[in-house]
Amino acid sequence: MGKTLAVMGIIIVIFGTVFYLQGQSVLGPESSFMYSNPSWITHGIYIIIVGIIIFSIGVIKRYLHPK
Repeated sequence: MGKTLAVMGIIIVIFGTVFYLQGQSVLGPESSFMYSNPSWITHGIYIIIVGIIIFSIGVIKRYLHPK
């Protein structure tokens, strides 16, 4: 279960980073509704934080309860 949470956390961090970069006008097509949109910068940061928390929980569960 810990490994699964850690992998999910990494995937969520990647998505958050993509959203953040799209909001910053660094990544993605200019026709995207997220491109150059300041609210997606904030959403991306929140998603990254949630991903880090989920990753941390997965790592902690993995090392406290190894199987």
